[in-house]
Amino acid sequence: METQKNKSGFFYDEYLNSKNAPRKDFHKSFQFFDSLSSNKKKLLAKVRDSIIRTMGVTFRVYDDNKLIDREWPLDLIPRIIKEKEWIKVKEGLIQRIMAINLFIHDVYHKQEFLNKNPILKSLILDSPNFLEECKGVIPKNKIWAHISGTDLIKDHTGKFYVLEDNLRVPSGVAYMLENRNVMKKVVTELFNNYKVSPVDDYTSQLYKCLSDASYAKDKKKTIVILSPGIFNSAYFEHAYLAQQMGIVLVESSDLCLSDDNYVYMKTISGKKKIDVIYRRINDDYLDPNVWIKDSTLGLPGLINSWKEKKVAIVNAPGSGVADDKAVYAFVPKMIEFYLNETPKLAQVKTYLCAFDKDKKYVLDNIKKLVLKPVNESGGYGILIGPNASKKELEEYKQKIIDNPRNFVAQPLIKLSTSPTLIKTSIQPRHIDLRPFILSGNDTFVTNGGLTRVALEKGSTIVNSSQGGGSKDTWIVN
Repeated sequence: METQKNKSGFFYDEYLNSKNAPRKDFHKSFQFFDSLSSNKKKLLAKVRDSIIRTMGVTFRVYDDNKLIDREWPLDLIPRIIKEKEWIKVKEGLIQRIMAINLFIHDVYHKQEFLNKNPILKSLILDSPNFLEECKGVIPKNKIWAHISGTDLIKDHTGKFYVLEDNLRVPSGVAYMLENRNVMKKVVTELFNNYKVSPVDDYTSQLYKCLSDASYAKDKKKTIVILSPGIFNSAYFEHAYLAQQMGIVLVESSDLCLSDDNYVYMKTISGKKKIDVIYRRINDDYLDPNVWIKDSTLGLPGLINSWKEKKVAIVNAPGSGVADDKAVYAFVPKMIEFYLNETPKLAQVKTYLCAFDKDKKYVLDNIKKLVLKPVNESGGYGILIGPNASKKELEEYKQKIIDNPRNFVAQPLIKLSTSPTLIKTSIQPRHIDLRPFILSGNDTFVTNGGLTRVALEKGSTIVNSSQGGGSKDTWIVN
């Protein structure tokens, strides 16, 4: 194994120090993989692939306008994080989502924070994520983003930073759970040599979180997952979570609205009233009476039913107002404003091109920065300045000039690396981490999360849709 260098020195490698020696507490895993012969590595990879195939763990991508199922890419070398370090991260994530939920509620009510930050107010009110129809709505416990996935990175010093918040329909948790199931079967001996914190309580915690969102008085709630259908890239996850929680996976054609605005599910034994919809479709497709008129993915009248508290929707419509890379820049201020606390987790310095001063800095220093559209996900639309051609930089500059509100920029963080099996060779690859946070009557944070890895040498794009892979994340004490 070796560490990876860049022009200004070493990246932080999570297994090895700058002298290429294993860090404390990583010896067992280091020695296990370092001692494997090429044939043994190939054998373990074959066993892994066979298990993944048998379990049917896939993700969907479009290639030449065709939808293709691909087997889930899992690296066998686990990412290891000490429990002592993770406890602090969890505390920071809980603090962060509490402030964000208070912010979303404020946006649709008194707008106190926006009035203190007038430039942000103009950005919010002009944002496609701000939904007029949500003004005045009070969801159960004033929680809007019940399920969030926060992307974390480590810099060249090994310190965790928040990279972005995913608050609309965050995905990936099913792969986190299946990664653990596979690893326990393939590297059983190594797994048993560590005291690894479990992740398999997620689905019971998710069920509880969904149940907590319900307005119904009945002890047993009827909960469904609303999916766009089999052609969606995350359909595996929709089906997996429904099966694990013992609830029904539905599409819009399975639902109907009663005369008194309750939502019902059609079943072979008649209609059944629904208490909670865990929606896996975007806001603008939810109700063709309100947003996209020709949407076949949603249910006409659903938003009125939600506003009348006859059905709960998780995450609540309108929660995407905080799922914006421009709003992200203000989260530390939100924590101070709503909680009167100092942020426990650092985040990456962000320049908002909507601000003239920031725009000038970005245009003058574009070659040093990472440029991002505020509303894209999946790594799309990102330009890494130091790796871009002169033509690409000039084209991106023009995009910023034409629509400054749509872009933010951040310094290029030297993402940490972790040893990764590339065929039979062990090489450093860049990684990030997406833990999942559930906000109900209590707040729950997964033990670790989905570690994503850029399988291409030198790349920092970790998204599976663009060639990235994953690792099982072990929180150990």
